[in-house]
Amino acid sequence: MRGLKRKWAIILTFSMLFSVLAACASSSPSTSEQPEAGSATGSNVNKEGFPIVNEPITLTMMAKDAGMKNWNEMPVIQEMEKLTGIKFDFRNAPLDSFDTKKNLVFASGDYPDVFYAAELTQDEEVRYGGQGVLIPLEDLIDEYAPNIKKILDENPEIRKSITTPDGHIYSLPRIDLSAVWYRGPMWYNGEFLKALNMDKIPETTEELYTYLKRVKEEDPNGNGQADEIPFSSVKLDDVRMFMLGWWGIYGEVIYADKNHKVNYTPMQEGYKGYLTFLNRLWNDGLMDKETFSQTDDQKKSKGKNNQLAIFSDFHPYFTLGGDPNPEDEMMKPLKSEIADSPVYGKHPGLSRGAFAITNSNKAPEATMRWIDYLYSYEGAVLFDLGPEGMLWKYTDKDNRVKETVPVEGDREEFRATLTPNYGIVTPGIVNNDVQKGLKTDYDEFLIKENEEKLLPYAKVPYPLVYLTAEETEEISKLRSDLDTYVKQMEAKFVIGQEPLTNWDAYVEQIKKMGGERIEEIYQAAYDRWNQNQ
Repeated sequence: MRGLKRKWAIILTFSMLFSVLAACASSSPSTSEQPEAGSATGSNVNKEGFPIVNEPITLTMMAKDAGMKNWNEMPVIQEMEKLTGIKFDFRNAPLDSFDTKKNLVFASGDYPDVFYAAELTQDEEVRYGGQGVLIPLEDLIDEYAPNIKKILDENPEIRKSITTPDGHIYSLPRIDLSAVWYRGPMWYNGEFLKALNMDKIPETTEELYTYLKRVKEEDPNGNGQADEIPFSSVKLDDVRMFMLGWWGIYGEVIYADKNHKVNYTPMQEGYKGYLTFLNRLWNDGLMDKETFSQTDDQKKSKGKNNQLAIFSDFHPYFTLGGDPNPEDEMMKPLKSEIADSPVYGKHPGLSRGAFAITNSNKAPEATMRWIDYLYSYEGAVLFDLGPEGMLWKYTDKDNRVKETVPVEGDREEFRATLTPNYGIVTPGIVNNDVQKGLKTDYDEFLIKENEEKLLPYAKVPYPLVYLTAEETEEISKLRSDLDTYVKQMEAKFVIGQEPLTNWDAYVEQIKKMGGERIEEIYQAAYDRWNQNQ
């Protein structure tokens, strides 16, 4: 439960699991009993206003389901049915088995009318769009989706990022133009900062090293034991993206630098700097010796025991326990010996593949109008917060200002019974006005931390591009071996099992395994994306 709440916090704030398909299906009319395409257009579809259809229709939907409540019983779904005249027969699947069931559905030929929160991969979009299973959406957007069309017209980079190589749009994204984090940033334990009289946080890697050494030697948790762990991680997966920026690298695998050159991260000099620093921390006892073996829960237990000085998480209190505390400061990206550092790899603000219409759908025009509502302010409020009066109410509707409505128990768990937008990446847009009046002091603290510490160094590492089918196949083969090799060597370099004097031999091995070819393929895709106006 706690994991779901954290995942939703990421999706909602910085906008990136639990049962079989049949268990969630209802006895609603099947697709074959829906109005024919002719009756879903013309007189039955209203191009403006509500209801969307004059005669009610039923469509089938396959979606990820966090398992909090039957979707048919959710007030948001019931409100949408009354508003639009469109009912859904849900063929949902639990989070942990959804991808398997999605693959079975594609293989079976028995498609739902729509996929919702399906996180369709770029390969699935290209393959099933090219086969005609997913229908092109661009003409429907132009005629039936004024909210989506306005967003795409005003943000051509979004249109480029959801247009496949054959020129079609086969899925709709979740859009959060205010998103900053790819993963949770790194944080300081505020109690340790205070105990060590740190009036300003480190700004360079050397200053951080000095601070971590003090943590080890000066007992900042005050228990008289040398049990402090200056730096802890889970296999480096939670810190790699953030730390690489200290050596001028924007992305974990590939990134386009300021000169638009695509780089394969594991063979860059900056990556060597990152490994060298971590090896120094390891050798000097400043790094958790269980880094490469522990789970996230084990790391968090150390945080709640007040042993950790710096760590990564979406919010520091997820690791340290207790309530949100602004004294637990966000780390600034640190300057290193590498020129043009630091940098910060920013989230592109898009999560692709969130919604698609299949060729089974007899009412694509009505369906497009339904989904377009989620890209409006009113639709975003309904799906993110639930109907007015349950979790919130207006204090100034004209200016979109709201206040919370008290509820019994946990607010997020209650919200999960109101709307399907919980624990999954859903289609729609994150509108800043949705939370107007509802932000806590801690929300405002996070916004300020992002603006002051991350955004000055931020750049999207690599745009959301589409590879061709041939490129996808080649990349898959190359990365299958390289990803494993790089991960193994990262750990060996850090703990000293492989000396860093062997760096050149390591780079040569990467080149033999196709590192430079990876750069070439992603460079070609990046150039196509840049030229696609």
